[in-house]
Amino acid sequence: MHDQAPTPAPARARRRLRSGIVTLALGAALFTVGAVVLPPDGHTTAEASRPAPPARGTLGALQDRVRHVPQDAGAWAALGMAYVQQARSTADPGTYDRAEKALRRSLTEQPDDNTDAQIGMGALAAARHDFPTALGWARQATTSAPYNPVAYGVLADAYTQLGRYPAAYRAVQRMNDLRPDAPALARASYAFELRGKTGQAVALMRRSLNAASTTGERSFAHTVLSTLALQSGDARGARREAQAGLREAPDDSALLEARARAHAALGKPSQAVADYRAAIAVAPLPHYLLGLGELQQSLGHPQEAKAQYAVLRGQEAIRRSEHAVADTDAILFEADHGRPSQAVTMAQEALRTRPFIAVHDALAWALHRDGRHREALGQADRALTLGTRNALFLYHRAVIHHSLGNDAAARSDLKAALSTEPHFHPLHAATARALLQRIDNTP
Repeated sequence: MHDQAPTPAPARARRRLRSGIVTLALGAALFTVGAVVLPPDGHTTAEASRPAPPARGTLGALQDRVRHVPQDAGAWAALGMAYVQQARSTADPGTYDRAEKALRRSLTEQPDDNTDAQIGMGALAAARHDFPTALGWARQATTSAPYNPVAYGVLADAYTQLGRYPAAYRAVQRMNDLRPDAPALARASYAFELRGKTGQAVALMRRSLNAASTTGERSFAHTVLSTLALQSGDARGARREAQAGLREAPDDSALLEARARAHAALGKPSQAVADYRAAIAVAPLPHYLLGLGELQQSLGHPQEAKAQYAVLRGQEAIRRSEHAVADTDAILFEADHGRPSQAVTMAQEALRTRPFIAVHDALAWALHRDGRHREALGQADRALTLGTRNALFLYHRAVIHHSLGNDAAARSDLKAALSTEPHFHPLHAATARALLQRIDNTP
């Protein structure tokens, strides 16, 4: 899973939780929904279910509505949320500005008890990775509408990215108490995934798929199921899930990227490259560009790789000019292909407003690449504190252990990474195998 968030929340990725009895013991939260028991201290990633981008007809109808009835606060809120969804799908930051204008107009027309606009503002802030602001809006929404499940989804996403995992559980528990639909089940699945409980995560995501009522919800479920299969070493299953989703949504960029990664793991690089290019044509998201660039580099195509890296550097220049917080893909790219010291600065800035496990991992790797291995180890441990079965996180910590002279710990993490996902990265997976062999051959 990447630094892959929910009923609208940031950059694609992926998230979920359940109803019933809440029990707190020894600092651990246990969530039950019917027969579902959730693990303690999990978190969602700000996007539990990725809605499909609004159809042009829907967006056009809302634009017409506010043009003819400008005092319609609900229409302005719906238009703002449609822009948020569109921006997530197209990677166009300018669309976020249009979303904010629409949502603020809604709040101007109806300043009090405007839950839809509050939810929209929370989702917009999360999409911009401004999670403290997202939390503030989500709290307003849950106060004005304590029985609105979507408001609790935004609240859970904000808590998750702020590293407040027990609070995130409680919010998603409440969401599921109110309505255990596809987005709520998706969040439950992610809670198990973060705890390394892949079997339970898959089962809940299948339930989310069965409960899905829109193409976007079904596409998201297939994307996550593909990712979970790949993370378990089942590349064929990962490709099968992606293809199932693409039959209904052939232009879904997340599904195209999921199939690209499956093709790469199956030793079909030309198909992988084609799918990456198709995904980027839909939405030039940083992790698509980085994935294709590193795949091309692994195939011995330096010019093709440089072309992707040039686009990433252009995106980074825009981010800096707008004083936006860096995402983990940008941090890892800078650490591996740019200046590690700059990557450290980017990660430290991100961590101040987003103390999320993926950011701890990115900071760990940046510190290591900058030669600060002891500091890096502390961050790598924090990235894995929930028990997440993430091969890249494990690889990063393994290399850090090796740099500190602890080959026993490095060997353990390398074996765990390669057994979890043998083809977890176009470049690092081969390095992991070589390092493990070198450690095993060292007296």
